[in-house]
Amino acid sequence: MGFLPFPQLSPVHASKEPEKSIQEIAQGLIGSIMSVKVILADEDNKKLIFSEKEAAWSKYSKQVNVGDIFEVRVGYVEDYGAFVHLRFPDGLYHLTGLIHVSEVSWDLIQDVRDILKVGDEVRAKVVGIDWGKSRINLSIRQLEEDPLLETLDKVIPQDGSADPDSMSGGDSGSIEPLPGLETILEELLQEDGIYDVRISRQGFEKRVVSQDLQLWLSNAPPTNQRFTLLARAGRQVQEIHLTTSLDQEGIRRALQRVLERVP
Repeated sequence: MGFLPFPQLSPVHASKEPEKSIQEIAQGLIGSIMSVKVILADEDNKKLIFSEKEAAWSKYSKQVNVGDIFEVRVGYVEDYGAFVHLRFPDGLYHLTGLIHVSEVSWDLIQDVRDILKVGDEVRAKVVGIDWGKSRINLSIRQLEEDPLLETLDKVIPQDGSADPDSMSGGDSGSIEPLPGLETILEELLQEDGIYDVRISRQGFEKRVVSQDLQLWLSNAPPTNQRFTLLARAGRQVQEIHLTTSLDQEGIRRALQRVLERVP
């Protein structure tokens, strides 16, 4: 005889009867036959612990790939994110994943509970799978276009066309960097794989979105290892060309390290 802890039950049970407590669900499972996996066998103490969740992972995780989009149901919410149950083609919720607070929305969220509540059903994209730890990371925001990038690309068109009243370019030395930007660019040059960073042109929006400095990797395609960063503060927007051997993910990581170093 062994022990199956409540947290090791498959989410399929709670999804079928969301109004019941975990104790009521477990009571209703008495006499049921289920597939489980041994997660602890302590012969000295004669202890045997099972997991239905791990058995479900072994069976269903191979059907999940990064980039897949699932209908999910919120199971419970923590300060750092929402744990959601993934719905499979049979209509049942066999696996659980995490939507981190940073992946809920493009907007800054103070409390996940303001957006997601237990029982909510939403669509989410698989953005990461940790096979060793049986974890799935999902995102809601990556199903939507980044509103900031969309706005910036309209201010500085990718085809090079521009309204002369709102754009200026030419010698990058004649463009005064936005407050705080010069230090960030200097730090970027200290990162391995980044060879050159320079401001190419700037534009002015008709409205103020934020007075704080915001820096993003543009969705403009790279040319000859040259990527585009976009910086904005107030109405002013600056386009920065970055020459690097890094890919987009490498640039994002380098940018994150720099922003952590710069006060």
